[in-house]
Amino acid sequence: MKKALVIYNSKTGKTKSFAENISNFLNENNIDAKAVSIIESKNDDVLNADYIFLGCWTSGLFLILQHPEKVWIEFANTLPDLKNKKVGLFTTYKLATGSMFRNMKKHLNGKIDDVLIEIKSRNNKLDTRNSEKILEFIK
Repeated sequence: MKKALVIYNSKTGKTKSFAENISNFLNENNIDAKAVSIIESKNDDVLNADYIFLGCWTSGLFLILQHPEKVWIEFANTLPDLKNKKVGLFTTYKLATGSMFRNMKKHLNGKIDDVLIEIKSRNNKLDTRNSEKILEFIK
């Protein structure tokens, strides 16, 4: 069975809930998945997963200058090489994600080949559109 690790950084619990929803959806679709915070994440678990989802909440000035917070950036710097993994990004937001995904990728530079999925949620729910993206990602 394929394995997935959904790693998140959450401030208010919305991103944690979204990560758990992603993990539950993956489990319902025959992927052995678990959601863990960046603090709980272990490089051995990352290396043993086929799919890696990396997520955080959107920080920034309403509609501009979105970026991951410093603790997520520091975590990204400690990740092992993910070039042989299918990597996806996710975020929660209040108004807009703006440059969030671009800035997350920037901090993963050199560790990934490409991000194959980007999903976002304003209400921490996994809607039909995101579910379809995930199903395509895990094919």
